[in-house]
Amino acid sequence: MSKERLDLLREALPYIRRFKGKTFVVKFSGKVTEDRSNLESLAEELALLHQVGIKVCVIHGGGKQLTELAMKLGVAQTVIEGRRVTDDDTLELAKMIFAGKINTDILSALRFRGTPAVGLSGVDGNIVHAEKRPPKEITDRATGETKTVDFGNVGDVLEINTDLLRLLLDHHYLPVVSSLGADSDGRVFNINADTIAAEIAVQLNAEKLVLLSDIDGIYLDPKDASTKISRVTGSEARSMIDSGAATGGMIPKLQSLIKLVESGVKSAHIISGSERNALLSEVFTDKGTGTMIVSD
Repeated sequence: MSKERLDLLREALPYIRRFKGKTFVVKFSGKVTEDRSNLESLAEELALLHQVGIKVCVIHGGGKQLTELAMKLGVAQTVIEGRRVTDDDTLELAKMIFAGKINTDILSALRFRGTPAVGLSGVDGNIVHAEKRPPKEITDRATGETKTVDFGNVGDVLEINTDLLRLLLDHHYLPVVSSLGADSDGRVFNINADTIAAEIAVQLNAEKLVLLSDIDGIYLDPKDASTKISRVTGSEARSMIDSGAATGGMIPKLQSLIKLVESGVKSAHIISGSERNALLSEVFTDKGTGTMIVSD
């Protein structure tokens, strides 16, 4: 083994000791899972976390694959201000893609690495109790016109029940949860995976929430690689918003992360979902690879 690899192991050891027995919630986007080789690489990293005694819960969406299947089957899709209208036909496809193909693909990749994973949706064990999202007033950015939009079978989270997840985690299983939920009548809803991941992380008192994204962190200037924020506290992030240092799409990302650490999650991370070893580097090295926000 090379000296460089030995040094990396030495750097990782204190983190392994620190996080053994802790809970990590890791959120995948659909883009992260569409490439098989990328998924297999991520499964290997998750398997290593699991092997060293970290409790890992995976949450995943699948918007890209849902769109592709809808196109193949000729099911028209409506997206308003970046948010999908989930009609009845789209909901049926979401069940097939989220709780079916993507979930099974992740389980398959984890099984290949010897990790005992269990596939779930938010409907299983009443994990995600939701209600239908009420119609929203949406303003067209191009025309300035405001209209009321019914997003169909899109749900908002009311409550998270972690009993089943804790049972699995305590018995050394790795839960893989797709982004569906249901109300008390059994009506199923399509729910934003980031929202579910955040709510589950809070209810599990997670040490970390790691968002695997198509970006490798948050930048003060998206066009300048040198402006990436490596580590920031909740109060520092809030000051960046108040002072105007944070602008545009950076503001809602920071706001959601601030809310997380203020709710009890020790740290929240945004890292690349396509960069090999990004997850391990973020967790087990001093430098990390993405953006980490921590409680004050």
